[in-house]
Amino acid sequence: MKIEENVRIGIEGLQSHRIRSVLTALGIIFGVAAVVAMLSIGEGAKLEALEQIRLMGVNNIIIRSKEQSVSSFETAKASFSPGLVALDADAISEICPGVESSVPQWEKTTQALYGADRKEVKVIGTTPAFLAVFGYSLSQGRFLDAGHIQNQENVCVLGTDAKVGLLHFENPLGKSIKIDDQWFTIIGIMARQLAPSKSVENLQVRNLNMDIYIPLTTAQYKMERYKSAGGSNVRFFGGGISVSSSGRTPLPRFLLDQITVKLKPNVDMREPAEVIRRILARRHFNVDDYEIIVPEALVEQSQKTQRIFNIVMGAIAGISLLVGGIGIMNIMLASVLERTREIGVRRAVGATRADVLGQFLFEATFLSIVGGLIGIMLGYGLTRIITFYAEWRTVVSWEAIALAFTVSAGVGIAFGYYPARKAAFQNPIDSLRYE
Repeated sequence: MKIEENVRIGIEGLQSHRIRSVLTALGIIFGVAAVVAMLSIGEGAKLEALEQIRLMGVNNIIIRSKEQSVSSFETAKASFSPGLVALDADAISEICPGVESSVPQWEKTTQALYGADRKEVKVIGTTPAFLAVFGYSLSQGRFLDAGHIQNQENVCVLGTDAKVGLLHFENPLGKSIKIDDQWFTIIGIMARQLAPSKSVENLQVRNLNMDIYIPLTTAQYKMERYKSAGGSNVRFFGGGISVSSSGRTPLPRFLLDQITVKLKPNVDMREPAEVIRRILARRHFNVDDYEIIVPEALVEQSQKTQRIFNIVMGAIAGISLLVGGIGIMNIMLASVLERTREIGVRRAVGATRADVLGQFLFEATFLSIVGGLIGIMLGYGLTRIITFYAEWRTVVSWEAIALAFTVSAGVGIAFGYYPARKAAFQNPIDSLRYE
């Protein structure tokens, strides 16, 4: 018997029991939809983690100052810990092997004002090396230079969202905005940075496009600071720039919020990270007033956790497909029993065992493939719903679609073979006598 005849008979068999066919396919539909949705969530989390490590710098080690309570600050003071200061960055650059540069950062969340527009922004006091360390770029104007640091000038560079929120469509260069009680002249606009919606453990990821960058010396000498560490003849380091207070009235050493250390390419981060820990432990007298963050290591740990999540969710989706496959087997076995006489008639008029096997195997495979295609569309729709309502990033890849489709077809063949074989090997005479 021709293949076309088997296909026609198989489709007629499915059409004669439409409700049963639909119910049989539901298990495959939901199982495939679950596979597509879970793989899409996992892929989205993976891409988001990779974007976060790019934002923090592929070869960077980040040192953050910890928030100190009054009691812990008094303990640190009694232990002679200076807190996180620019001299720490200098010591790391001089002692630690593999360091290309280091950038100190002072941070403050405050209000920026231009005309009638007011926005909450993050002010970053930093040095010219900031661009090279983080790999950022400008869309307009220029970044901070050595002269701005040396002269403590009131200049600033705006993030794109800060620019739009304050100046809208005006040409920003040369305009002045008010930050706290200080007026700053805009000299540049940063290119737009990606802003992932989730953080990886203690990686602090925010909307970087609302940041405003000013010279480190301007931030520390002219803007309000919540506390400082004692000392004199202070130098501010970063990107090869130092400003000394020699010959003037002794000035305090201001605390930093962050030091970002950029390593040379192809340097294993583990050894420099350990050296930095020892340097800071010695300089801070073992006071735990800072934390060292290695973005790459944190993202690797996050991805391990994500892989476990993917395995668990994939197992749940696999169970759904297994249940769907068992449903196909049960329905096909019931169909074989119900159509025993029909099988006997087909065998009597010349159909071979291969013809009967092909007919029932086609029915099972057809249900799986159609269910798989519907499941793929349903899974894609689920990813859109998850993205919209849960604000999770999802990425539907061709690999996920191919895997889901292949598995659904495989389930049809695997679970449909036994009922088809049972039908094919029935005795024709006994089948004709079956009532």
